Amino acid sequence: MPLHRQLIPVCYLLITLFPACTPTPGPPKTNIFTIIRLSPPALLQFSEDLQPIKEIPLSLPPDCSIFDLFSPPRGIVLAVELSCSFGQSVLFLDTETGSASQAFSESDSHFLAWASDGQAAFLKVDSAGNPRIIRAYPASTTLSAQFVPITELTYDLAPKPNSPDFVFTFSRGLVFGSEMWLAQKGGRVVQHVYADQSSYISLARWSPNGKQIAFIKIPDSQTPFTVGGLWLMNADGSNAHKLADADAGHGYAVDWSPDGTRLAFVVRENVDDPRANESAEALISNLYIVDIASREISQVTKFTEGRAETPHWSPDGNMLAFQYVLNGRMDLQVVDLLSGEVKAILTEPACCPSWMRK
Repeated sequence: MPLHRQLIPVCYLLITLFPACTPTPGPPKTNIFTIIRLSPPALLQFSEDLQPIKEIPLSLPPDCSIFDLFSPPRGIVLAVELSCSFGQSVLFLDTETGSASQAFSESDSHFLAWASDGQAAFLKVDSAGNPRIIRAYPASTTLSAQFVPITELTYDLAPKPNSPDFVFTFSRGLVFGSEMWLAQKGGRVVQHVYADQSSYISLARWSPNGKQIAFIKIPDSQTPFTVGGLWLMNADGSNAHKLADADAGHGYAVDWSPDGTRLAFVVRENVDDPRANESAEALISNLYIVDIASREISQVTKFTEGRAETPHWSPDGNMLAFQYVLNGRMDLQVVDLLSGEVKAILTEPACCPSWMRK
C-alpha cells in the first residue's frame, strides 16, 4: 500500500483523539476602511461599520502633497502616491507599525496597480529620463525592484484577479489612439486584446471572476476633460460595447460591485458647460450604477454643484464611499445604497478612500 494511503487513517485517528492537534486556522479576514485626513496629515482607519480604530500620523517630504491612496487585494501595506515638486513619488506605508519607505528611490515613480497577490506593486518610474515599468516589493528584504519588459509608453495596467497575468494599455501619441495587450510570464509573452484609433482606453478594471474588463474611453483630442464612455468587453477583447456615458479625463475609475453584477462610475452633469472642458473646478458630477445584466442605469448621488469622484464599494456591496469636492474643499462621504442616505465621514477635510482586506 502506498505510504500516503497508510498515513490517512493515522492522521484521522490523531485528530479524533487529540483535537488540539488540528491545524489552527489562520486569522479571519478583516475589512478596514482607510482615509487620509489632510490637516494635520494622518491615515485614519475605520471598522467595516465606520467606527474609528486607529490613527497614523503622516510626515510628508518637503514640497510634497498627497495625491492618492491604494490598497492591495490583501495585506497591511498601503501605497501612498505623492505629488511633489520633482514629480510623482510612491511610498509604502505599513498600517501596523506606521513606518513608511520610498517604493523607488532613484527617480520619480507613479503607481499603476497592485499585483493580484498583493505582494508587489507595478510602478512607472523615471518618466522624464529613462521611463520603464517595474515591480516593487514592499515587504521583501531580498527582492529589489524588477524590470517588467513591456513598452515604456504604458500608462495603464490592471492585473487579472488571482492570476499573474495582467493587461496593459499604451498610446503611441496624440491621434494614434490606444492599444490594450495581455501580458503573461511576467510580460515576456504578450497578446493583443483591443485597440481604438480614436480613443484612449483607460482605467481598465477586471470583473471579480476575471471574465470581463470594464474601462473608460476618452476621446483622443486636445480637450483635457471631456465626456467619454463606460465600456465593457470579454477578457479576450470580444463583445466590446458601451454601457453608458461617463466623465473622462479626470482619472475617475469605474468600480465593480463585490458580486460582479454592477458597476459604479462617475457622470458629468454639466455637459454643455465649456468651462468644464478645460477646468476641473468647473465640473459638476455624480455617481451612477449600471446593472450588467439588464443595463439599467440608476443615479446614486444628486449633487447640483461640486463633483463626486471615484466610487469605492464596501465589501458587503451596500455602500459607496467617494471623495466630494465643493469650492475647493475636499471631504469624504458615503452613500447607503439601501436607504439612499448620503453623509460625510469627517467634518475635517479628507481624501482618498480605500478598503483594505487584512
